[in-house]
Amino acid sequence: MSTTDGQTILAAEAARVGVTLDATARERFAAYEALIIEWNDRAGLTTVADSEGIQRRHFGEALALLAALRTAGVLPTGAATTLVDLGTGGGFPGLPMRIAEPALRLTLVESNGKKCAFLQAAVAALGLDGVEVVQARAEDAGRSPLLRERFDVAVARALAAMPVLVEYAVPLLRPGGVLASPKGSRALDELEAARGAIAALGAEAMPPLSLSLPEDAPPQLVLLVRRVGALDARYPRRAGVPSRQPLG
Repeated sequence: MSTTDGQTILAAEAARVGVTLDATARERFAAYEALIIEWNDRAGLTTVADSEGIQRRHFGEALALLAALRTAGVLPTGAATTLVDLGTGGGFPGLPMRIAEPALRLTLVESNGKKCAFLQAAVAALGLDGVEVVQARAEDAGRSPLLRERFDVAVARALAAMPVLVEYAVPLLRPGGVLASPKGSRALDELEAARGAIAALGAEAMPPLSLSLPEDAPPQLVLLVRRVGALDARYPRRAGVPSRQPLG
């Protein structure tokens, strides 16, 4: 499938979820797709590297997440919201969200050096301002004075189970900030398993959001966790501990 076909798919997905893409955004998405295909073998960005898959899975689902968060009032349209994307890999979902919403102030956190090199190159090639790439493990990011308690919203896709993700993400949020994570068929089980971590991190679960996806795609829910209390200095624990010993 050609890039032109892929852009047609993206346009249809954007229209389906109610996200408007101007000419600049469309050009940036086409360039971003080409960069993913160019870099994928050397940087190991994604196993979904065909044009249709990139458009549907990486770009379309990111736009669906943006639309859901706009509807819920978490990411108001046109607002200079600070957003951190944890374990972003090839930039998903953060970069597609930023391309579609230029007001976002985006920080991409990724531990892999080759993927960070790709992200830096992509941000420069696409001419995106207000985007920062940070090479760090999620636990180390949460303890960094430059990142801790800084963000309005944190997103993560397929990074970790919810009890672990809560410990990674909540320390990055300002009071009132929200973690938003798309999850599949076990979403509500993951949320229930995370109750202890949510309480320990001074947060609360919010009602999940449905993610608007094509009819042939497996359903997903967006789990939302809002920071409401004081942040315990013990969290996040040192690298590797949250995944080995999730908070119960």
